[in-house]
Amino acid sequence: MSTSILRITAREFCEREGVTEEQVVTIVEQGIARPTAGQQARDWEFDTTSARWMQKAVRLHRDFDLDWVATAMLVDLLRQRDRLHRENRKLRQQLRRFLLED
Repeated sequence: MSTSILRITAREFCEREGVTEEQVVTIVEQGIARPTAGQQARDWEFDTTSARWMQKAVRLHRDFDLDWVATAMLVDLLRQRDRLHRENRKLRQQLRRFLLED
């Protein structure tokens, strides 16, 4: 069984989202995304999860005219919210199974 992980390069992300390499560096420096490969910014690659969060960050930055620190804080809160939603869903499923066992 082979596992395929989709990746996007920093250059591809810049072209797709209309951002500069410097903005991608800032996104990484703020902890919004982490490259999976590449030593230099121009060689960075990101998995689809990081690319999705980068895309959200760029939109938040533009739409709400946020600085990158505020954007990173908001992305962190959104990640926490997503994690809590997943955890809540899992606990509800466990509770349903527990109640059905009676």
